[in-house]
Amino acid sequence: MSSALTGLFPLPIVQAPMAGGVSVPQLAAAVSEAGGLGFLAAGYKTADGMYQEIKQLRGLTGRPFGVNLFMPQPEYADPAAVDVYAHQLAGEASWYETELGDPDSGRDDGYDAKLAVLLDNPVPVVSFHFGVPNGEVLEALRRAGTFTLVTATTPDEALAVERAGADAVIAQGVEAGGHQGTHRDIPETDGAGLGLLSLVGQIRETVRIPVVAAGGLMRGSQIAAVLAAGASAAQLGTAFLATPESGAAEIHKQALTNPLFVRTELTRAFSGRPARGLVNRFMREHGPYAPAAYPEVHHLTSPLRKAAAKAKDAQGMALWAGQGHRMARPLPAGQLVEVLAAELADATTALSGYRNAGGELR
Repeated sequence: MSSALTGLFPLPIVQAPMAGGVSVPQLAAAVSEAGGLGFLAAGYKTADGMYQEIKQLRGLTGRPFGVNLFMPQPEYADPAAVDVYAHQLAGEASWYETELGDPDSGRDDGYDAKLAVLLDNPVPVVSFHFGVPNGEVLEALRRAGTFTLVTATTPDEALAVERAGADAVIAQGVEAGGHQGTHRDIPETDGAGLGLLSLVGQIRETVRIPVVAAGGLMRGSQIAAVLAAGASAAQLGTAFLATPESGAAEIHKQALTNPLFVRTELTRAFSGRPARGLVNRFMREHGPYAPAAYPEVHHLTSPLRKAAAKAKDAQGMALWAGQGHRMARPLPAGQLVEVLAAELADATTALSGYRNAGGELR
């Protein structure tokens, strides 16, 4: 891992930025204080809302942290398909006694305004999801003293990240919870993503910049595995979603280990873009018919998701979770980092013992 990144956090543990109110300052601070890298999620917030969270986080820790931005999305959705989906969701709106959202509520997530804030008030790390920023943006952040990371889901995407000038790439395996950070949304490739270990290996042979591995990681032994595969650090989201500091709804945290939710799937049902979550009624009923239309579908379903959460109805919520969700531990975030670090050390020692014994595990 480059010295610019190793100097920021002593443990190779990154808390994934989870948009929608999960990655709150208290969570990021606890992770950074414990030796990992905490992250704020600027997605779905205003530029001022992001700035206020950064100020709050700086009041909680003097350690480095990161902020994640969503890239603006091209206009490719079919308005007619969005209208058809809205008619299908009319029954949900009636059930939850709310109105559907306006699908034309905005495409760029306040990207330029957020960038301006981050250039005027630099933070240690900025990451990008849903695409690659241009080289001028990455260079401006570098001049401001900010380390940059960009998500990639394929070796070709990782190569685009390197060519743009990012400092490191986040290799996101198909196991990851929440939205896949594909650079282009191609419906024909839904569900065809690479598993994390395969992805890390291929990206390591494609680019020279450091790799941060993300996707379904829940234990220190799994962190050891991706480090052995060539990653410089591991990014965990679902593992931190269950912590007391997480801003996730309590019913979402409980669902991670609730036997009613036995598996995850990638779905467009809630946002119009592939995202992995616990399979519930809403996903089963609407997922097969949801169009490729992000962020239109996200805006459309937003009132429904909020109403379901208010009613504590997990069957109508977007229960984002990675494939390892059943391994979630509701430990305080700082303690979880310590446990993960101990597990990582144990796994590393076991591997070292295996090597020293000439292949026989001692």
